[in-house]
Amino acid sequence: MQDMRPDRIGCHRAASFRITNTSINKTNNTATEVDHAMDAALFGWLAGSVGAAVSSAGAAVYGLTVKAQSPRLVPNERQPEVPFESVEWKSGEGTVRGWFVPHSQSGSGSSGLSPTVVVSHGWGSNRSRVLRYVHPLHREGYSVLVYNVRSHGDSDSVKAPSGLLFRDDLQSALRYLEGREDVDKQRIGVLGHSLGGFGAVLALDEGAPIRALVTDSMPVRFATMVEAELRRRKLPAFPLAHIIPEIMVRRSRIPSALVKRANPAAILEDNASGKRVPVMLVHSRGDSIIPPAELNHVLARVPDANHLFVDVDGHSASEQDPAFWPAVTGFFKEYLSIREEAVDKQGDYASV
Repeated sequence: MQDMRPDRIGCHRAASFRITNTSINKTNNTATEVDHAMDAALFGWLAGSVGAAVSSAGAAVYGLTVKAQSPRLVPNERQPEVPFESVEWKSGEGTVRGWFVPHSQSGSGSSGLSPTVVVSHGWGSNRSRVLRYVHPLHREGYSVLVYNVRSHGDSDSVKAPSGLLFRDDLQSALRYLEGREDVDKQRIGVLGHSLGGFGAVLALDEGAPIRALVTDSMPVRFATMVEAELRRRKLPAFPLAHIIPEIMVRRSRIPSALVKRANPAAILEDNASGKRVPVMLVHSRGDSIIPPAELNHVLARVPDANHLFVDVDGHSASEQDPAFWPAVTGFFKEYLSIREEAVDKQGDYASV
């Protein structure tokens, strides 16, 4: 029988309260532990999901970078319409292939040799697509060397092409010309279109033996080059234009110091201050691929730079402006010292 004495009743009530409170605390602790476990599980799931998303996004961006660094391979569609030689030489670990279009040596100068102009194409192009420069130059009395940069046309490929290929392959082309007996080594000019011009300016910075340089529609900022390729592939510039360049540099293993120095505007400023190599810069106001702001960027640093804005639409059409050829041939004639009697007026060229 239950003890109903007042003091015992209090003890029972206290014991009952302690038991009840302990049960409540155990329940609360269990709930708290469950809550913590659920939070940890949720956090782990979220972290895993975010990590997977980041990893997936990173893989996607890397894949886009690889594509952006893979110029389209366009076969040579045409050949020169005058006698030429198929030539090749080594550049790095690969072979560069091109055409040498010799000009008559008669009346060319004190050496009896014609001056030579090297024509360098741009990204995703090839030597047949710049025959539009080759034929008019040959008509004016120049021998012309035109070639496919590595990873373009039928030249050998490299794993991670970059703008530096255009510098390196131009330098190898100049070394090739030094080994030819029918070339006046003191009168070699360069005409570079787009990244071909970019590579030529970088070669100037390394003391390449160029007597006169013409660039046409040249990009001078890395971001502009990347954005142009993204537009061609119909991909958004933001944020890819800020991410892809870093991945490109790492894939191509380009030292940071070299990236910093690969600045055509700064190089041209140094070249002008030292009055080393005559340079003429051409750009079309209607160029939607490499905008004319690139030339304005150079002029902001080199206001007196010899330049020509032409008014045609497109990235590869400057030569169609009536002002282009008189300016370009006049420039080369002045600095490569070609004589009027060396100009071949007999060549029969189709419209190019």
